[in-house]
Amino acid sequence: MIDLSNVSKTFTLHNQGSAVIEVLNDVSLTVSSGECVALTGASGAGKSTLMRMIYGNYRAQSGAIRVGGVDLVQSEPREIIQIRREVLGYVSQFLRVVPRVPTLDVVAEPLRAVGVGSDEARTRAKELLAQLNIPERLWSLSPTTFSGGEQQRVNIARGFAHPYPAMLLDEPTASLDAANREVVLSLIEEAKARGAAIIGIFHDEAARTRVCDREIDVSRFTPGMSSSSEAIGQYNESAA
Repeated sequence: MIDLSNVSKTFTLHNQGSAVIEVLNDVSLTVSSGECVALTGASGAGKSTLMRMIYGNYRAQSGAIRVGGVDLVQSEPREIIQIRREVLGYVSQFLRVVPRVPTLDVVAEPLRAVGVGSDEARTRAKELLAQLNIPERLWSLSPTTFSGGEQQRVNIARGFAHPYPAMLLDEPTASLDAANREVVLSLIEEAKARGAAIIGIFHDEAARTRVCDREIDVSRFTPGMSSSSEAIGQYNESAA
């Protein structure tokens, strides 16, 4: 379902004389349906960069990134948007939504984008928000006013609303209390059971052990850890 073949990525530091930093080199990996793979490695190894490449936020310099048989490296922007809408979900660490949109609609939106009726989409959104312990009194408010933990749970609800065949999870259990951590791990297990292929970053070792089938150390694809870390921190994402 997710297949990377000989993928490489460089960043150009325009504020440092257009220096070119090689961040990842010759990445090859495959994640099958129903499998969860953890990306591991020290800070700066390129874990988040690799996730963003798979999602199409960063374009690879070479190689192929296939999700559901579609090579995102060669795809047009409209094709990447369609893959994101129908096939590839992404739970990032930060909630980015349009201000003033009610939380219920934020969570329901991925379902409505694929043609699910408003009532059905909102019903699913209510189920997830209740499951993740977001008080009903908050559902009509914009999540931009919520605490960091509440925003994280809204982000998780939104990411699991549509049954994506493939998913990317960036620290989905970070900073959650025990009850909500259990909910998220159960959602991951349910997604695996229905056949989703999942790639995740889990610094929570117990969570990683529970839901992940294997680990891939991204450091082995990183030519020079210190340089890669500097590049990731300084690169302007808008130039990707």
